[in-house]
Amino acid sequence: MSSTATVLYTAAELLNHYGLHTGDHFASTNGHLDINAAIFRAVTGSAPNCFLDNDDRALLLIQTNEPAMEAIRALSAALPTEPPTDPETGADDYIEHLAGWATTAPIGHGAPPTELEVIGVIVRAANGLRRTALAA
Repeated sequence: MSSTATVLYTAAELLNHYGLHTGDHFASTNGHLDINAAIFRAVTGSAPNCFLDNDDRALLLIQTNEPAMEAIRALSAALPTEPPTDPETGADDYIEHLAGWATTAPIGHGAPPTELEVIGVIVRAANGLRRTALAA
């Protein structure tokens, strides 16, 4: 099985257990994690304290962790929208794509996706990666 698929399955389990955080920063003091933090924790086994209050440090940790970024890019590719472009680098901003998707109501809907819908999309993306790995 794809290690990226395993990361996504684990992130889905973490969100199911701890809850989805959609507020400021990457995590909350009650244990909830945003999608990117859940993926990082799935890879590393930890959610550093900077996820609570230091977005720059948290972004650096996530961006420099290649297995986490691979899973973030894979999940971003499974979404029905395109990632925004980072104005500073001109590159696709996959982290913002996931965060924005989980907190913004899609066109024609009155609310952002529910926690269960977010988890479902993560699991379907992992299933797709697993099927691709099995077919190879």
